Amino acid sequence: MGRFHVKKQDTFIDMTPMSDVMVLLLTFFMLTATFTKEEPVKVNVPGSVSDIKIPENNLLTIFVSPQGKVFMNMDNPTAQKAMAQNLVDNKKLDLNSAQLKQFSEVPMFGTPLNTIKSWLASGDKRNDILQKDPNAGIPCDSTHNELKDWVTAARQANGERCASPSRPTRIHRTAPSKKL
Repeated sequence: MGRFHVKKQDTFIDMTPMSDVMVLLLTFFMLTATFTKEEPVKVNVPGSVSDIKIPENNLLTIFVSPQGKVFMNMDNPTAQKAMAQNLVDNKKLDLNSAQLKQFSEVPMFGTPLNTIKSWLASGDKRNDILQKDPNAGIPCDSTHNELKDWVTAARQANGERCASPSRPTRIHRTAPSKKL
């Protein structure tokens, strides 16, 4: 009996299509990948969770316009009046009782201390003065820092103990906000 001989087939596999696909995939991933640029200063962004609870009332809000003008408001009219009264008591502001009441009803303020009287007397034009007057905004430069006086008076109006005049509270300016 004769043997049946199986013809051996050639085991050659054409690798050209596979190498083409590999080159295409490698090119695709290289072109679509984004590389992180090395930053000159590493910034550690704080987490969004804070252990410190912000109080619900007696808040002093400080707004800084893109032009660097500083404006303030308090959520409590009684505390705002007490803040102005503290400045009157310290001889930094000169307002009578009617003007103090009028000041307590103002939603936002931001003029130098020496112009508060005329600003209150302007009535409906107050917001225009705050927005258009180049001298508007609470001065907070190194030689004439009224912002420190306002913040100290606001803290005292809310019952906080403040630094003594020999050790004044330091105010640091931050980047301007986008909205007024």
